[in-house]
Amino acid sequence: MCTLTFQLPAGLSPDLALQLERSCLAGGPDNMPYATVVQRQGDMLLLTRNVEESGYLVAPWQIEGMGQLMGASATLMQRQAPYQMLVELARGKVNQVRSQAADWQSGGLTMPDPLRNQIHQAALTFGRAVCSGDTEQMLAQAQQALRLGYETGSQLVAAYVEQVFRIRHQRQDRLDTVLSCPLDESVFTADVGARVRQTFNRVSLPMSWHQVECDESRYRWDEVDRLLEWAEDNELDVIAGPLIDFSSSQLPAWLWLWERELTAMATFMCRFVEAAVRRYRARIRRWQLTAATNWASVLGLSEDELLGLTFRLGETVRQVDSALELVVGVSQPWGEYMVPVERTSPFIFADNLIRSGLNLAGLNLEVVMGVDGRGSYCRDMLELSRLLDLYALLGVPLHVTLGYPTASGVDSEADPELRVGAGYWRGGFTPEVQAEWARAFTSLALCKPYVQTLKWVHLSDGQPHLFPACGLIDGRGQAQPALTILEELRTAHLR
Repeated sequence: MCTLTFQLPAGLSPDLALQLERSCLAGGPDNMPYATVVQRQGDMLLLTRNVEESGYLVAPWQIEGMGQLMGASATLMQRQAPYQMLVELARGKVNQVRSQAADWQSGGLTMPDPLRNQIHQAALTFGRAVCSGDTEQMLAQAQQALRLGYETGSQLVAAYVEQVFRIRHQRQDRLDTVLSCPLDESVFTADVGARVRQTFNRVSLPMSWHQVECDESRYRWDEVDRLLEWAEDNELDVIAGPLIDFSSSQLPAWLWLWERELTAMATFMCRFVEAAVRRYRARIRRWQLTAATNWASVLGLSEDELLGLTFRLGETVRQVDSALELVVGVSQPWGEYMVPVERTSPFIFADNLIRSGLNLAGLNLEVVMGVDGRGSYCRDMLELSRLLDLYALLGVPLHVTLGYPTASGVDSEADPELRVGAGYWRGGFTPEVQAEWARAFTSLALCKPYVQTLKWVHLSDGQPHLFPACGLIDGRGQAQPALTILEELRTAHLR
């Protein structure tokens, strides 16, 4: 049993104090969370885990001009004396920026002088914080160092993205990276259909089990057929799926009658997967097999059972056509679902699946920020870069699903179990902030050579969807500014 205690600054806002309950301790070879018990006692935050190993703090904090973001400390030793949380978060961010800058410079990054000076200034400011003998002054300097760390990290990533794009375009005028979005009924509107053709060089064909087989053994393919015909008429490449999405809202209602009956559920899932692949294999050669298998806690299935079920679904596809390309989705790739209870990390889950022999064509990392439940708490671009580099170690191409909400209210067309409220980026949840987020995070993912596909999470907020308020078309059928940003990025970089 290991307990670390953190001194909280006075005068925390009620919202931030509540958000601190999401804190955890993390570490290990994949830098994922440990199961952590969080307690607040007055102005102290106590974090307890069962693992007796070194680790670090992961906690949300408000950073002026940057948003409310999840950050991390440097490695912490177990001790009786409390740590100053703000000082440790500043130490972690400044150290992260300096280390990443050194790594990228060793790989050939040219560091502009203003950026080098700002990194130095962030380190000096943190030094003043830890050397201050006055607590109030120390906390003020630590807050400034934290802000400088995030601002400098953003500038560092921007310099990295610009230089990587320049190098890649010297070798290839237009990159082969795929930019896609899921189709829905809104594409039959002339304006929306035209924008989709201009913006995306591939489309994703939803094949939701709960809609296709809402009554057991009765398949309704009409909507899928219409959308596929639209894509083919417009000469757009297609990937289908996910065939099985393990969110409770995405499973047929009748399946719950078989809860905990693994054999029966596996039979029903394999039957649907086989029916879909047999029907469309001549027209669709790429498939996302599952989504959120690693995150799922539905139907009373254990992690080992979910892993085995995913393998069995893949084997079902291979028996129909061994040449099809298969992608498996990974939700909450930072591993937030591991904090309440001890579970396998998403990285280890993906590694086990790759080693199982399914011969996967890629992993789909679901990076939907600001959405509580299945989404991820908001983080900065440096954290996303490090996450993508981690999963690239698995040796398969990455597919990345991106999303950020435009509003924080109730979305009647979304999964009712999900809501907006897991931190926020810069100015909060508006169409303009979504567009800024789309430009920053899409550019970063696009520049990574091992990222094969980028997909926006859904097209229209006026059609049924999973994540609330993340669409590129609003509920009235009007295009959001983020759609224009994605179109500009395709024009600048892609085929």
